[in-house]
Amino acid sequence: MKKAGIVICNYNKTDYVLECIQCILESKFQDFDLYVVDNASTDGAPQAIKEKYGSQVTLIENAENLGGSGGFNTGLRIAYEKGYPYLMCVDNDAMLDENAIGELYRFLETHPEAGMAGSKIYHLEKPDYIQQFGQKIDFDIFCTEVPHLNRPEDGTMPDYLYVDSVAACSLMVRRSTVEKIGFLPEDNFLYWDDTEWCHKCRLAGMKVASVGTLKALHAMGAKQEAVNTFPTYYAWRNWISFFVKYTPEDKLEKMAETFLGSIFQVIYAGLHKGEDNAPRTVMLAYDDAVHGITGKAGDNRIFPVDVNLEPFRALFGSAGAFYVEENGFPTLHRRLREIARKLGAPVEWMDAPGKGAVTIALCENIFRIDDLSCKKVYVDIDRCILRTQEDVLDVINYNYSRRSFIYAQKPVFLEKARVLRRN
Repeated sequence: MKKAGIVICNYNKTDYVLECIQCILESKFQDFDLYVVDNASTDGAPQAIKEKYGSQVTLIENAENLGGSGGFNTGLRIAYEKGYPYLMCVDNDAMLDENAIGELYRFLETHPEAGMAGSKIYHLEKPDYIQQFGQKIDFDIFCTEVPHLNRPEDGTMPDYLYVDSVAACSLMVRRSTVEKIGFLPEDNFLYWDDTEWCHKCRLAGMKVASVGTLKALHAMGAKQEAVNTFPTYYAWRNWISFFVKYTPEDKLEKMAETFLGSIFQVIYAGLHKGEDNAPRTVMLAYDDAVHGITGKAGDNRIFPVDVNLEPFRALFGSAGAFYVEENGFPTLHRRLREIARKLGAPVEWMDAPGKGAVTIALCENIFRIDDLSCKKVYVDIDRCILRTQEDVLDVINYNYSRRSFIYAQKPVFLEKARVLRRN
C-alpha cells in the first residue's frame, strides 16, 4: 500500500489539468497513487487525460458536475476505501513544486498534533507573491482574513504556521482525521467547503498547518464575476451559512447586523449604478442560506452580469481633462482609464490638478463621503460615482435606508438562524 492517495478535481480546464498532473508525476516523493475526477467536462478533458497519461492516473468521470466538494469527495471516498494513510486534494489549476507532496507527508508524519496540512500558495501569474499562507476565521467581523496576501516572498516567514484554515487546492489530510470529521462538506457545492472542513478539524481537537517549506502555484480568477453571477451566489450563500452554523450564541445579533449591512451595501450600490443582477443574486443567496437550502443552485439564481457604463459616459462627457487623486487605489485608477478607453472617450489625463481639469478622487465607498459639494467627483471600488445632485441625495439617504433595512430584516434573520442551529 502506498502512503498517499492524491485526488485532482477537474471541470473544463484541460490545459491546466494536464500541467497539474505533470507536476505531480514529477514529484520527488513517488509513494502515491493519482486519481483525477472529471466533473462532466465539455472541453474534451477526459479524452486528453487518457491520451497523454493512460494508466499513470486513475480517471473517474462523473455523469454530472458535482461541484468542487462533490468532485473531490468522489475521489477521496475511493482513495479512503483503498486504505491510504494520507489523502490529498489538488485543484486542477494548482502547480506543485517537486517537493510539495513529500514535504506535506513529512510534516504530518512528524507533527501528530496536526490533522491536516496545506501548502504555502503563490500566485501562478506572480510566483514570487503569496496568495495564501494560512487563513484566519474571524468571528468578530464574520469573514476570513489572509494575513500574508500579496506579500512578496522575502525568506523571513516561518517554516510553518498553525492556522484556522488552508485552501484545498493543495491539502493533505490524515486518514484518521477523515474518520473523525468525514469528507469535505458537500452541501456547499462550491466555495467555503475547505474552510468548513478545516474548522471541523480544529473543533475535533486537531491542528491545521500551513507549511511554508514548499511551493504551490495557484491560478487566481475563478471567483471573478465576468460572465454571470454564478460565483456570487455560492460565495454569499455559503459564507452566510458558515457563520450561521458556527458563530457563538452571544455573537449572533452582531453577526446578523454585519451580514445585513453587507447585503444592503450591494443592494444600494446596485440601485445607484442601475445594475440589478448582482443584488438579485445576493438576496436570493441570503434567502436560501437562512432557509437551509444547499447544494447546486436552483433555478433563477444565476443571472448575466449587467454593467451600466452610462454614468461614466456622462462623467467623461462632462469635461475633456481629468486629474485623478489615487488615494491608495491604483487598481481602481487603472480600471477608470480602461473604462474611458472602452467608451472611446477623448480624455486627457493630467499629472496635476487645475488647468481646467476635473478632479476625480478615488475612495472605498462614496456613501461614506462627507464632502457633498460636488467640487470633486468621487468614484469608489464598486464603480459608484458621486458627481451630481441626484448622487448627493443617494449619499444623504444611505445611512437611514441602511438602518431601516437592518431593522426590518434582523428579526427574520435571527429566527431562521436559530431554527437552523437547532436542527
